[in-house]
Amino acid sequence: MMTSFKIGCVQATPVIFDKQKTVEKATKLIKKAASENVKLLVFPESFIPAYPAGLGFGTVVGSRTDAGRDQFREYWEQSVDVPGPETVHLTELAKEHNMYIVMGVTERDAISKTLYCTLLYFSPDSGLMGKHRKLKPTAAERLIWGDGDGSTLSTFDTKIGKLGGLICWENYMPLARMAMYKKGVEIYVAPTADARDSWISTMIHIAREGRCYVIGCNQIINKSDYPEHLKEHLAEDRPELLSRGGSVIVSPMGEVLAGPLYDNEGLLTAEANLKELVRSKMEFDVIGHYSRDDVFEFGVTDQPHITNEKDNK
Repeated sequence: MMTSFKIGCVQATPVIFDKQKTVEKATKLIKKAASENVKLLVFPESFIPAYPAGLGFGTVVGSRTDAGRDQFREYWEQSVDVPGPETVHLTELAKEHNMYIVMGVTERDAISKTLYCTLLYFSPDSGLMGKHRKLKPTAAERLIWGDGDGSTLSTFDTKIGKLGGLICWENYMPLARMAMYKKGVEIYVAPTADARDSWISTMIHIAREGRCYVIGCNQIINKSDYPEHLKEHLAEDRPELLSRGGSVIVSPMGEVLAGPLYDNEGLLTAEANLKELVRSKMEFDVIGHYSRDDVFEFGVTDQPHITNEKDNK
């Protein structure tokens, strides 16, 4: 078990609706992080093939359009099979650079054709450890992503501590957070598409509530980043800068260690020390001495046990 190491997150613009070129860009970013001795690298929500900010997929209540269906088909074609070529490549990168990688993707189900907003977890030892599908897509996200369930509410016992997290506004779901805390999460990842100032308060709150390191990670997306054939379909009332980022890394005591980063691409890094987890829990431990199990009951349907790296070897 490593007790002190560098953690990081990528704030970048994907090559929108082009998974091959986005994977190529991610590869370069992983290599850069490896050169800075990063041991855990987190990417934004649906980085492959991009969070489709500004697109409506031709839908209003009561009607759909053929153009919107074509956009969905294109998005589906550029989404990721799990497992598939992209997961094989990311496994190779994790092993080559001795790095844990958390990658946000849109995952496609080849049988049902449903898409999911998914986090993929890669280990330098065992490759793809598992995934988490967003439990409840927010607002218009429900047009493109299906609901996840408890079976992918995953945490992993790794050489750098217990790793887990939630996607975007799942982090506003108190019981979903508690599901992470109950598994003893120590490094909590929170890829998002929320670039509001208030999101930073959420990241700080989770760090203090769970007494864990929190890595919030977002994309930079401009309307001009979209392929020409999609630009005409972007919402006219949205600004040119669709997502300004706001990535941040927070300590178990709620101290902002890196970021927030706005308006530019970048790599945020910070030193994590697992001994700080114990220090931070002296006065508050949400699942320990500060819990009241005699008063409250908690359960999660179908949540898997903590996956240990050796289970995947």
